Amino acid sequence: MLTSNPFAELAALISPEVMQGYIVLMVLLVIGGTILDMLHKRSAEYFFENAKEAQKSAKRTLSGGEKASLAAKTLAGEVLASSEFKSTRRRVSHLFTMYGFVLFVVSTAVLIFAYPTQSAAGIWPLLWHLGALALAFGGYWFWFDIRVDVASEGVKWHQLNGRGDIFILGLLATATFALLWSFTLGMGGWVNMALFVLFIVSATVLFGTVYWSKFAHMFFKPAAAYQKKLIKADGSMENLPGEYNLTDPAVQSKFPDIPEYMGTNPPDMGLGINRELPRHY
Repeated sequence: MLTSNPFAELAALISPEVMQGYIVLMVLLVIGGTILDMLHKRSAEYFFENAKEAQKSAKRTLSGGEKASLAAKTLAGEVLASSEFKSTRRRVSHLFTMYGFVLFVVSTAVLIFAYPTQSAAGIWPLLWHLGALALAFGGYWFWFDIRVDVASEGVKWHQLNGRGDIFILGLLATATFALLWSFTLGMGGWVNMALFVLFIVSATVLFGTVYWSKFAHMFFKPAAAYQKKLIKADGSMENLPGEYNLTDPAVQSKFPDIPEYMGTNPPDMGLGINRELPRHY
């Protein structure tokens, strides 16, 4: 079952051209929703104006090689490894969800465009199912465990918490109904068809609500992370604390607490962020 192309059997009811047209429509909805989101929030305009303003206070000019190195670090850290998450379980949950979603979407496109009527489609059916399973695992872990924890968000599982929930609920519904539809293909009948309809409705809501959900957020985060690395590297330090030489008498005069708290023998200030997590609820 996991190695069989679920769309091949569907081709007897829906032509491959219609399925391919649906994929193209979803791509256009994502592009259109992202553009509308940028125009409404003026995020792209704000980003470029901020970058131009930061260059005015830059202490040095970065070379092309330095910029490429920072871009590679952003790709390896924030994009591929989600290093912005400091909580290990939140990070792992996000990685399962992210890579599951990417694998699910890519394998769906490959199966529908390259193997629309072939039950045997190499490794792609297995990747499709594994992607949906990873997406569901990471998403449900976040929704029913991490999200409800008061140490993170403390939101009840049945409580919607703003527009951001449209995205995660769309992901969960799409992956769940896709798997249920695939696993009941052999049974046929109205149950299987109802699950397919729910799968399509969920996917349409997911890709059609980009303007209202946090879907477009995934495109902005890498750019923001890259810009943050640039302003630290060129010294413009926009919205970041300045860098001081703590041994400079002028700096110590400006900040008289430095010798006491930043010296070789600072006072014991408690556990700080390593204190006991709030789990008494």
